[in-house]
Amino acid sequence: MASMTADDYLQVLLQLLPPGKAYPRDLEGELPATLAALADEFGRIDLRTANLVDEADPRTAVEMIPDWERALALPDECTGPLNTLAERRQAILATLTETGGQSREYFIRLAASLGYSITITEFRPFTCVTPIDQGIYDENVRFVWRVNAPETTIRESTCQSPCTDPIRSWGNIVLECTIDKRKPAHTTVIYAYGG
Repeated sequence: MASMTADDYLQVLLQLLPPGKAYPRDLEGELPATLAALADEFGRIDLRTANLVDEADPRTAVEMIPDWERALALPDECTGPLNTLAERRQAILATLTETGGQSREYFIRLAASLGYSITITEFRPFTCVTPIDQGIYDENVRFVWRVNAPETTIRESTCQSPCTDPIRSWGNIVLECTIDKRKPAHTTVIYAYGG
């Protein structure tokens, strides 16, 4: 978005003056100095208005990050403290773009977006045609599923990460909180780590 500078506004203000010797168009005297002061303020406001477009997008926002966080109730119990600008932006974007879902693929993608590589195991009740290698489960097992994740998950920074971000971080607390918060309410999730 092209914004007007103070010089552009000064030229517009000078052109708006009525014709005649009482309103000089040169840049000497009190009237042009007063108009130049007004033009400086108009130019500053124009620049701030152009910056507002960047601030309206959380991917480029800096000054309005606290407002985005307040509106989205961030940080929450799943994100924990958000220390870097990149983490704060990522949490805002994830909250705004999250569409939800109930499929395996949804939860695998959700975990991948957090930096975790998981698989999901769903259980079935035992019947007379159940394969011999399956456990003996009752009907309630229909509402239980297991998230299989590595014992220790290492999330690494990327080339786009700010230099203040840690190179690596460890832990699975964010994974459990995020999945528990988004799982269907009638289901129970158990977590298995390692082999």
